[in-house]
Amino acid sequence: MGDGYIPASTVLLLRDSPALEVLMVERHADIAFAGGAMVFPGGRLEQSDKDAAWTEHCDGLGAVPAEELGFRIAAIREAFEEAGVLLARRDGALLGDEAGDYDGLRKEIEAEDRKFIDFIRAEKLKLALDQLRLFARWRPPLAATHKRFDTRFFAAKAPLRQKARADGSEATDLVWTTPADVLADREAGKRKMIFPTSRNVELLGVSASSAEALQFAETRAIRPVTPEVVRRDGVAYLTIPEDLGYPVTEELLETAFRI
Repeated sequence: MGDGYIPASTVLLLRDSPALEVLMVERHADIAFAGGAMVFPGGRLEQSDKDAAWTEHCDGLGAVPAEELGFRIAAIREAFEEAGVLLARRDGALLGDEAGDYDGLRKEIEAEDRKFIDFIRAEKLKLALDQLRLFARWRPPLAATHKRFDTRFFAAKAPLRQKARADGSEATDLVWTTPADVLADREAGKRKMIFPTSRNVELLGVSASSAEALQFAETRAIRPVTPEVVRRDGVAYLTIPEDLGYPVTEELLETAFRI
């Protein structure tokens, strides 16, 4: 991006079972950034995600801002690679359990992202961009010591009948969980989550259903979130602005990125 940030996308896949649940994956412990943490499927924006040829293989282009197109494609690709969930249509119908037929291609695409568009073209599929709603955007401060990802968080209802499966490399485990349950697990030390993930899980928990969460994402004003460190009485906190709608806006710095 030319500004020190790495563009990235992640996706909150939602279902009602019957309570609102989100799909989260556990990152491999050896991954440099957030290894072992619970995250949403996602990763960096690749050059192939910006290929102009994608316009022939996507639904919902009219409602997608041009600067957001590649991020949505990356979100769908990463959900397929890491969790086996494919937000795509054939002949106008969202894929169901037949998406499992493509499971063997996931590692190939993960190894060579260019193969994703080749696969979509060969199978006469169209990515369901219209299923995604921009949920949040996070950009760490330029002074951050870890990798600086400019990340778009999208929300989408998971297709019915598709079964999520961890890829076994980047994602070693996956779980459908309510926001309250995974936050309780983090508090009890059973699960690990870094600051941006925790805050967005809490934001998701404002809604009672997937439909409500998607409507919430569609109607709220979304501004880039850049945390900053503040000190009070000798104690450091990581904080975000209080006018962005997040239920929790700060955490002790020493726990914010503890893995």
